[in-house]
Amino acid sequence: MIVAALIAACLAVVLCLLDLLLTVGVIRRLKEHTELIGNLSTRGMPGTTVLPPGERIGAFSAVTEDGDTVGSGALADPVLIAVFSPGCGACAEQLPRFLERAGALPGGRGSVLAVLAGDRAQVAEEAARLSPVARVVVDGPQGTVTDALGVLAFPAFLRVDGTGRVLSSGRLATDLDAPVAA
Repeated sequence: MIVAALIAACLAVVLCLLDLLLTVGVIRRLKEHTELIGNLSTRGMPGTTVLPPGERIGAFSAVTEDGDTVGSGALADPVLIAVFSPGCGACAEQLPRFLERAGALPGGRGSVLAVLAGDRAQVAEEAARLSPVARVVVDGPQGTVTDALGVLAFPAFLRVDGTGRVLSSGRLATDLDAPVAA
């Protein structure tokens, strides 16, 4: 009876050690995967996803969803610009942050331009959410506004002065808080 108990105890210890070894292995793999996932959002992305501070936006003219004409020659000083694309996970993540910032802007809708890269059916929900705080432009398949802003990836955020000079830019809504370019 004692021998059976010793054998059972030894097996229990071996099983516990094996379980501990497997748990340590799983934790190590989870750490590796966490690092890979953390780097996934920037891997393959160009260093600059939109015109950098100090550059000038290209010429554009577009009609907002309200029927007004907006363009590079008649911008508020300064103007916040956001460019979103349908089906973009990062865009969906940044949209509430941009809405909050745009809603608190002293200049109101006239100082905010939201560009939606897609057709109207694809971006209808985003347009409805953005309309109370921004002038909304649906930049169809040609993407003339996104081209003028130098957008290479979505989302893209810019703060631009009345002359079209980029003051701050980036792929996060918080990039708008960066120091103004000289």
